Amino acid sequence: MTAFTVRVSDETASKLDQIAEKLDRSRSYMAAQAIEDYVAREEWQIAEIEAGLAEANRGEFASDGEIANVIGKYIKSVR
Repeated sequence: MTAFTVRVSDETASKLDQIAEKLDRSRSYMAAQAIEDYVAREEWQIAEIEAGLAEANRGEFASDGEIANVIGKYIKSVR
């Protein structure tokens, strides 16, 4: 396990302390959990973006009909 220092505002540190106290956890635990959650979310998002770019580079796009079907699910008919 690696340890390092992170600087945050006094307000953020205070909020983190309040959350940690309510959850009966240490500030360090809460900060580590927040960083792990952030890294996992960013890793997933970057992978999805890269996959989408690879599809676009291969020319794999949705047809007009496919797009209309998706939009139709969320838009009510005006009729």
